[in-house]
Amino acid sequence: MSLTEAEGAPLAGGRLTAGEGAAQIAQQVVVLDYGGQYSQLIARRVRECGVFSTLLPHHAGPEQVQRLHPIGLILSGGPASVYAEDAPALDPRLLELGIPVLGICYGMQLIARELGGTVEAAEVGEYGRSQLTVHERGRLLADTPTEQACWMSHRDTVFSAPPGFTALASSSASPVAAIESDARRIYGIQFHPEVVHTPYGQQVLRNFLIDICGADGSWSARSVIEEQIERIRAQVGGGRAICALSGGVDSSVAAVLVHRAIGDQLTCVFVDHGLMRKNEAEQVIAAFKDRFHVPLVAVNAEQRYLEKLAGVTDPEQKRKIIGNEFIRIFEEEAARLDGVKFLVQGTLYSDVIESGGGTGTATIKSHHNVGGLPEDLEFELVEPLRTLFKDEVRAVGAELGLPERMVWRQPFPGPGLGIRIVGGEVTKEKLDVLREADAILQDEIRKAGLYRDLWQSFCVLPDIRAVGVQGDERTYGRVIAIRAVTSDDAMTADWARLPYDLLEQIASRMINEIRPVGRVVLDITSKPPGTIEWE
Repeated sequence: MSLTEAEGAPLAGGRLTAGEGAAQIAQQVVVLDYGGQYSQLIARRVRECGVFSTLLPHHAGPEQVQRLHPIGLILSGGPASVYAEDAPALDPRLLELGIPVLGICYGMQLIARELGGTVEAAEVGEYGRSQLTVHERGRLLADTPTEQACWMSHRDTVFSAPPGFTALASSSASPVAAIESDARRIYGIQFHPEVVHTPYGQQVLRNFLIDICGADGSWSARSVIEEQIERIRAQVGGGRAICALSGGVDSSVAAVLVHRAIGDQLTCVFVDHGLMRKNEAEQVIAAFKDRFHVPLVAVNAEQRYLEKLAGVTDPEQKRKIIGNEFIRIFEEEAARLDGVKFLVQGTLYSDVIESGGGTGTATIKSHHNVGGLPEDLEFELVEPLRTLFKDEVRAVGAELGLPERMVWRQPFPGPGLGIRIVGGEVTKEKLDVLREADAILQDEIRKAGLYRDLWQSFCVLPDIRAVGVQGDERTYGRVIAIRAVTSDDAMTADWARLPYDLLEQIASRMINEIRPVGRVVLDITSKPPGTIEWE
């Protein structure tokens, strides 16, 4: 269990703001978030073009933006109308920073309205796939076709471009769907280039970033490694650090990166709560002890957890018990290590953004992730991944030589299998059945080449039994539910259309190889209305 796995709540205290961790990047673009559902995606697409990006809230002023020395500024989309009384506003000084500015959707409407264009509510909204007609490519739409598909999501529309701007394109519901003033270095598009439904969207972003902003496109997640090693060494010096290791990609990459920087000054603590998948604990221990030679304290706490969970059926109570017990064990192990002043966290950039950043001392308080560390357990945070998104962390992990199964491990909840035993208490027998079922599911999905196509795939063990017939005898076996979903960010998810032959093979193996299992079912609920996990 990690203190900062993606499945847990983000750390609430001891953070820098979302932009401060990126202050020393040589070339970067700032994205101002006006509340759009795709704002994080814009930042990720910019990075895919080889340009580092920092996402700031829309109310960040010109001074905060200037401190980052960006080579360009992007104004995101948003759900508001530019005419609404409480709508997020545009500080006009942002257009006078001497750097190129690109407005997307709501961002374009803000620019158009501020500089004298006409923005009004359209008779009909334009949501979803639309056809864009390019009248003049300019610099922004260079190397894109005259007719192209794009993704729209708006009701207000720009009806006339501001004075001095060229209207580059239109759509059926948007008379002015793209604008540019090369003299002022200000550009706007009504459509969303960051989504896959806009086929030439990445080309438009490249035009802005490489041609207009002058980025060299050389940034990559892998280039972070040497930079972070220098920062870690400067921060920790001769001190000692501790890391709560779960085997998940975030904590694993953070641990290996910090170990490369400070060697045996780092000690990892791995708590095996007995709620992991088959052979997972052994794989984590082997990887860190034998492959990376990281000092590791491995605690076998399975019996301790089973005793605490006995008779508990409420899912929230399970979570609290599992989290609190982890904290107690971590506290006990930390107390045995002398002179530890630093705590390594696998904090990701998405955690920083979602928590709203923050200021204050780097001290762990009592209300974090897996239940909260005690108030008197104080460390200075080491967060080498805090500027990276999940896919970038995987790239760093691959570069560091982490095993493929660890780098591409699907999200796994902090409470582990404890919350996949639904409606009943957690017992050793149920955990063993669920572990075997999950191992078969993962094995078959990997054989089918589908593991990386799925956001998550796992088994659930409801506390029910179902009648069956095996060998001419009546059975009363356990039920296994298969859950597999596709998603980009876990905010929404669709149930995965696994091939029927694959499902048949999985069900057949589970029933034949796991004696207590008598029935296998498939969960075809998307999110919303359901959640990915059952509890």
